[in-house]
Amino acid sequence: MSKSKNVAKSQLRPGLTLVATPIGNASDITIRALDALRDADVLVCEDTRMARRLMDMHGITLEGRPLIAYHDHNAAATMPKLLHFLHKGVTMVYLSDAGTPLVADPGYKLAQEVIREGINLSSTPGACAAVMALTLSGLPSDRFMFAGFPPPKREARRTFLSGFSAVPGTIIFYESPRRLAGCLTDMGEVFGNREAAVARELTKMFEEVRRGSLTDLAAHYAEAGAPKGEIVLLVAPPAPAPPATEEVIDTALRTALATMSVKDAAREVAATLNLPRKQVYERALAVREE
Repeated sequence: MSKSKNVAKSQLRPGLTLVATPIGNASDITIRALDALRDADVLVCEDTRMARRLMDMHGITLEGRPLIAYHDHNAAATMPKLLHFLHKGVTMVYLSDAGTPLVADPGYKLAQEVIREGINLSSTPGACAAVMALTLSGLPSDRFMFAGFPPPKREARRTFLSGFSAVPGTIIFYESPRRLAGCLTDMGEVFGNREAAVARELTKMFEEVRRGSLTDLAAHYAEAGAPKGEIVLLVAPPAPAPPATEEVIDTALRTALATMSVKDAAREVAATLNLPRKQVYERALAVREE
């Protein structure tokens, strides 16, 4: 760690800084991220070859600084070494292969351990495929959930997907190109034929966002074959339930009143039908009188 630098200009604090990297277009890196790569005492990354390539593109040299690989396969062995550096008060950066660290990324456990050890954790925000795909999808963006990669096997995937069927927002998945058609088919069966979008090659020359129903998208990729590039798959939230009619409310109340008090029946029906409790309670009194 013999690199000389202007300490006064460095904005890095001792501890770990997470650095977002481009997801395709090398220009999508922030000035602050480049400063962090120049200033850090220790650099940690998923793949040292990709990190060196990114640094070379932007004229950043190591100058004797450690560049340490940290990934799922060596995390247990490498973690103590990284924590030893951090406890000595160094500035350390962690960058994933592409995008924002910790989003479907092995850096999560490192960040978790840094927090547990009371070491400062910071971040330089930047590119994120999930968020970019959401902005291009045309699907609701006021509420969304990132769900990561579905399991590769069909039965496990369907079980996994069923846990998200009631999420009241757009759901964002990452998926392998060769599993895309099968995953879209399973989503149509689990979620119903919702609107969806498939985004690929984001920020690159052949960037594409295909929008349509899950059924249409599944049919397209089953016929066209596996597309090229990294895939982000987005599914619209479930359609809102139609408002309950007076007949539906009264039927639910009669069933509940057979075994419950007016108060308890009103509370249960209001919760089930997503209605104001006072309104349902007043109706329950009328149904009881009948």
